[in-house]
Amino acid sequence: MTTAVFLGFIVFSLYLAIRSGKGHGAQSMHDFFVASRQFGAFLVFFLAAGEIYSIGTMVGFPGGIYAKGPTYGVWFLGYILLAYPLGYFLGPKIWQAGARYNAITLPDLFKGHYGSRALELIVAGSSILFLLPWGQLQFTGLVAALKGLGWDFDPVYLVMISAALAFSYIAISGVRASAYIAILKDILMVVAIVATGVAVGLKAGVGDVFHAASLQVSNQMSDTQLRFSMSTMLFQALGFYVMPFAVQNFFTAKSANTIRRTQVAMPLYMLMYPFLVLASYYAISQNLQLASPNEAFFAAAVRLLPGWLLGLVAAGAALSGLLVLAGICLAIGPIVTRNLLPGLPEARQKQGAKVVIVIYLVLSIAMTLATPNLMLTLINTTYYGVTQFFPGVLVILFSLKVRPLAIALGIVTGQLLAIALYVQQADFGGINLGLVSLAVNLLVTALVHYAPRLARVQAA
Repeated sequence: MTTAVFLGFIVFSLYLAIRSGKGHGAQSMHDFFVASRQFGAFLVFFLAAGEIYSIGTMVGFPGGIYAKGPTYGVWFLGYILLAYPLGYFLGPKIWQAGARYNAITLPDLFKGHYGSRALELIVAGSSILFLLPWGQLQFTGLVAALKGLGWDFDPVYLVMISAALAFSYIAISGVRASAYIAILKDILMVVAIVATGVAVGLKAGVGDVFHAASLQVSNQMSDTQLRFSMSTMLFQALGFYVMPFAVQNFFTAKSANTIRRTQVAMPLYMLMYPFLVLASYYAISQNLQLASPNEAFFAAAVRLLPGWLLGLVAAGAALSGLLVLAGICLAIGPIVTRNLLPGLPEARQKQGAKVVIVIYLVLSIAMTLATPNLMLTLINTTYYGVTQFFPGVLVILFSLKVRPLAIALGIVTGQLLAIALYVQQADFGGINLGLVSLAVNLLVTALVHYAPRLARVQAA
């Protein structure tokens, strides 16, 4: 029954992808990747939520609590909530900048505002590099989800099937397919999480679960943990909406006000997190010996839910990962064909992007199989690089005049420093390494921008 329900929802998702392309004829580059800027608030809402509440929600968040204790998940909740007010004000401006420069990708914004080929290449290249862990994140979550639900297949086959499905969604009708599937995915994900949490409460008791878990893990934060949580909330909230696929999702809206309306309702999704915490605590309280912390949520689901509902959980988890994979691919494809290969005729850009997407999926599969990681580690790694775009994006949104060289050197310095500090496992008393690197990024940008002016003052 579990497998039948799961396969039924996957087939239905493919039907929705096919249905999404009806009535739009042959898709242009802009329609394939940003829906010709035609989406209303309903589709933009689900498309954006589909990228935010991904497989990391169902796998990474409970896995982090199971592996590190409940305090480790505090920043996960905090940075999302803190990001929404930023999205309310910055999202419409991102849309306006996209319309102004006829942009499809994040590097298009940098190219249009700064007019610097070197800066465009830096943003394009580093976007692809730091999105590799995000793709690995989805594959890792999909493998953990399906194995946690008792499907004992070789991970190679699981990730290959997942990649094929993600590519199928994209090939059918691009971002339109993602938007339609996002509606199904969100319904399944919320039902799966709430059902599992309710099952824990009914069968094990909320008070009993919390008490048993508290005997094994601490609910108190040390000063170092508190500094890490607070600094990570700030750092990742700043990077939340400068993710290349998040920027591209904004470009699909038909107006700036459409984006503003979607951001108002986004926090409602946070109501499902208490149910995730309850499932995580259940795994801790029952002393479940898991092959990986990433299986914590599904360990609770397998023990407490009937087979048909388990199939729904599996479908929700799979679509959560597949949808984000599709979104990443839809961002990376045009970055290569438009920004790294600007001489490619527009008629060939869409086909070229599909080839790039296949290559990206293969690289992500290889990383997943070669270096499995705790999912929250992968989330941090991506943000180390992507959030360094934030100062340059702010300059674009407020039409400021800053030297392209200053922005470029700031980004490169911040990214290299973040990776170096991460590799060396540097410790700043718990302060997020990315936030330290972002501060250096801003310092370098300011020094390079004002250096000629200071030189003239000194010469006078």
